[in-house]
Amino acid sequence: MRSGTKLLLTLLISCLVVLSLLLPCTARPVPRTASIIDSRRSLHLLLRGSLLRTRRVSRSMTRPAEVTESKCGRPLGLHFHYDSGNLYIADAYKGLMRVGPGGGEAKVLVTEADGVPLRFTNGVDVDQVTGELFFTDSSMNYWRSQHERVPATGDSTGRLIKEYDPKMNCVTVLQSGITYPNGLAISADQTRIIIALTGPCKLMRPWIKGPKAGTSELLANLPGYPDNVRADGKGGFWAALKMGTGRVALHREKMKLRFGPDSHLLAVWINSEGKVIRVMRGPKNVRPTEVVERDGGNLYMGSVELPSVAVSSA
Repeated sequence: MRSGTKLLLTLLISCLVVLSLLLPCTARPVPRTASIIDSRRSLHLLLRGSLLRTRRVSRSMTRPAEVTESKCGRPLGLHFHYDSGNLYIADAYKGLMRVGPGGGEAKVLVTEADGVPLRFTNGVDVDQVTGELFFTDSSMNYWRSQHERVPATGDSTGRLIKEYDPKMNCVTVLQSGITYPNGLAISADQTRIIIALTGPCKLMRPWIKGPKAGTSELLANLPGYPDNVRADGKGGFWAALKMGTGRVALHREKMKLRFGPDSHLLAVWINSEGKVIRVMRGPKNVRPTEVVERDGGNLYMGSVELPSVAVSSA
């Protein structure tokens, strides 16, 4: 009887996943005036070596992702503090971590907030002026290996968290009850944070300083499911979009754009008012997790599926 109940629950969750994929997100059409960047002409920088010391743990039928990932860790967000050279890591299972400027083993800094364990640590950014850290916990109910269940069940237990004193590990929850918060980026004037909400296809804008501090508002509805979002240093933000492939794709393209059959939307550049100004297209077998713009207009695109970083000119 117990096995039958477990099977029924599994089938129910599978049905909810499929239904969630069929429901439209509140996507905003990409303006026809938006300029297009073709990443198919990108250079590729191969990744060799490692900054971190890691243990190899292989996945198998008897060692599911919940087991192997929790042992190995799964870094999802990365950001440097430029003055100290420290690299901060949002690891889905380990929590918030730090690696010193010389590399080596990562030190775990935060594993809980307000007495509740971090279950799905996802994005991180650093205030370069104060050194304060901001990061997301995508769900209080599901692990990263169960990420399909977050949109399928309508889970809205995500949190925006601030570590305001890295030396003392002083942590506070700035906002809770968020639906699938993923990557985040601090604005150039350090007054607000932009958070990518993956399931709802949105960018939200919580204010952390000034007269609007403590409030949150919608910045943009997106034409796809956002992963990481990064500030360009000029007031705008790049949001990487996952579209997905396969029989049942969690991330699917919400709009058919004029890119042809062999390419799709990879990322969008949003200005400070939430308007899509530029879009990046690329091969359909590429699903980026992050797009970063650096001096000179070069765009660096990362993906967990590629052994390289793609470099395109904006």
